[in-house]
Amino acid sequence: MRRWKEWRPAFLAVAFALAIALSNCNSPSTNQPTNSSSSPANTPAVAPPGALVYGSSGEPVNLEPGNITDGNSVVVQDQIYDRLISFKPGSTDLEPGLATKWNFSVGGKIWTFKLRPGVKFHDGTDFDAEAVIFNVDRWWNPKSDFGYRNAGKTYEIWKELFGGYKETPTSLVQDVVAEGKDTVKFVLKQPFSVFPEAIASGFFGMASPTAIKKAQAKYGTPSSIAVGTGPFVFKEWRTGDSIVLEKNKKYWKQGLPKSERLVIRFITDPAARLAQIRSGTVDITVDITPDQLKEVQKDSKLDSISRPSLNVGFLGLNPSYEPLKKAEVRQAIALAINKQEIVKAFWGESGVYDSHFIPPTLKEFQSEKVSKYEYDPHKAKQILAQAGYPNGFDLQLWYIPVSRPYFPTPKPIAEAFAADLSAIGIRVSLQTKDWAAYLAERNKPPGFQAFMLGWTSDYGDPDGFYYPHFGPGSTSDIGNWKNDQVSKLLDQGRAASDKAERIKIYQQVDEILNQEVVRLPIVHTQPLLAKRKSVNGWIPSPLGSEPLDTVTKS
Repeated sequence: MRRWKEWRPAFLAVAFALAIALSNCNSPSTNQPTNSSSSPANTPAVAPPGALVYGSSGEPVNLEPGNITDGNSVVVQDQIYDRLISFKPGSTDLEPGLATKWNFSVGGKIWTFKLRPGVKFHDGTDFDAEAVIFNVDRWWNPKSDFGYRNAGKTYEIWKELFGGYKETPTSLVQDVVAEGKDTVKFVLKQPFSVFPEAIASGFFGMASPTAIKKAQAKYGTPSSIAVGTGPFVFKEWRTGDSIVLEKNKKYWKQGLPKSERLVIRFITDPAARLAQIRSGTVDITVDITPDQLKEVQKDSKLDSISRPSLNVGFLGLNPSYEPLKKAEVRQAIALAINKQEIVKAFWGESGVYDSHFIPPTLKEFQSEKVSKYEYDPHKAKQILAQAGYPNGFDLQLWYIPVSRPYFPTPKPIAEAFAADLSAIGIRVSLQTKDWAAYLAERNKPPGFQAFMLGWTSDYGDPDGFYYPHFGPGSTSDIGNWKNDQVSKLLDQGRAASDKAERIKIYQQVDEILNQEVVRLPIVHTQPLLAKRKSVNGWIPSPLGSEPLDTVTKS
């Protein structure tokens, strides 16, 4: 078999030319996404006159707060729902949302939120403390009558960020109490210094209890409703094509939103997104590929924008698959993949490889003692032989079916991984699924053997990367992997308020994870975006999504 290094230049030249076209094309042996029979990229529905049109890289999984983990869902939910706390435009700094102020007591174990008076849901019902309790109870309490878990709802992100569900030993939250109509208290098992940042995450918008009771298990699905307090009101979900929203004329933020209508169009193919923004079919788009940047810059009607980086793209290596059970095998894979050259080829100057799971923007929390896993296929093959696999082994590698900020062209990148791994005898079979199924099925035992995924943190702290991927209840996609020392350190990091102490803690986490290699960091990117010059007021957030309430189109 020819080695990757022998045909790498030719492969990369083809990859650059064809990455966009290939990114969502599957070979006959690959599992195909299941969507509408027509291509929304080629035959988009006509947007309402004067609407602001946002070109998303994919369709939401659902519009139900607390029951999502993906960025495409957060993008839409940011427009429909408000959260207790918001982030200042373009930053990770907090500002009041549905709560006007918050404070902690009892050493950080009780957090009290004072709610904004007079806010209404889109259905005219009141937002108050009982509405907050209703929403939190759905996410946190497996016995909630309104969680509809028997319909398959999991509220996975709650467990990932807050350790577990009600009445489980790992649950950080012990109680949620309403005090009158305008005050809510969260009682925690232990101090959590960045609890406000975590509850401000884009996953936790406040939905109308009345609407949820009306729609029941169908709430937030294409055929149902989605009712929040946010700047836009849900009107229609055209499966496979777009979601249509209209201005909330009674929004509590005076003068907002600026646009009368907002259409979020699902365009999975990066080439189609670029074509549509150039033609004026869409006004804003995201996740353009690095090799499209020059085209955007040459177009006099377009502006290119770089989103501040706060993400990681990684390769999950599931220890429940026998060959990957040994850490040395996972380390061999880390050595076999030429991460530096792959990042250079597919991301150019918009991506960087380092051996840390947290991005360079959090550099002070990174350890200088970690292995860089420089490309060394010879050493990788030796390690593999010593681990009992001199002839390699078969490996299913799953790649995501949509462009994401961390993997804009997933399939060609997966092919590069496969080529490198073949050089040390690992026989890779590439697989994919529909986006919603991909996210759900990776968590079902035994899970995927190896898989591409990534994360844009919802708050600017190491906890926002580590806890959702290595904390209690957050490793079901890697065989429920657990390291007691990591768990202990993550809890210490949450409880600590002294920055020097937190730096020391998270550097230790960095060192352990670097040796365990259950999630191999591949890239930290500065996602590339584009807008028409007729669009004003868009301030991209490092968190990967932002309300579009301030955006106007001339």
